Amino acid sequence: MQVENHKEEVPFAHYEERFRELDAAEAAARTGAKWDGNKFYVNLLGREYAISHPEYALQPLDGGALPPLPVQTFLLRYLLESKNVAWAGQWKTFREMPWGEMYIKPYTGRVLTRAAFTFGTRLAAFKAAAEKMGATPISHGDAGYQFQLIGGYQMQILVWEGDEEFPPNAQILYSDNFAEGFAAEDRVVAGDILISTIKSNM
Repeated sequence: MQVENHKEEVPFAHYEERFRELDAAEAAARTGAKWDGNKFYVNLLGREYAISHPEYALQPLDGGALPPLPVQTFLLRYLLESKNVAWAGQWKTFREMPWGEMYIKPYTGRVLTRAAFTFGTRLAAFKAAAEKMGATPISHGDAGYQFQLIGGYQMQILVWEGDEEFPPNAQILYSDNFAEGFAAEDRVVAGDILISTIKSNM
């Protein structure tokens, strides 16, 4: 197959190859994902997926369309590298977690600025989309919601509406177990996926 989109297809192909060699029972024990001997079952932002192993195939159990390749790559990396870490009940910004300071500039542009200008200019649509997804409202920002990302990992997104004096603003908080359970690059992608999923529901 000729690779057309190197940015998405090359990483996906790499992790798909690694997935074939995955010890499925070990991955299920490490992540807490359900494994029936043929497929893993994972829930990402309210959508349930069956993931066949060792030959990768992804099936959305709601009958909807397949998610884009970056989401599929995230799910592969979750099974390959993440682990089930208990949440101690605290919230952290991206910057407060390991490697956060190093990645903060690209993270700010790719996630925080995008969230601010996607949702802070359309607050009513943001609220409607978050509620449609079953998120829990929180009393921070002009609008704020808590989402279950995957497994025991939670995220909050807080949005402030722009006005004549100030541009819109946004903050994303991660349950503290992200610090140990996900690499910095996966925390960036988690923010990206959360924004894209909310946007698709607007």
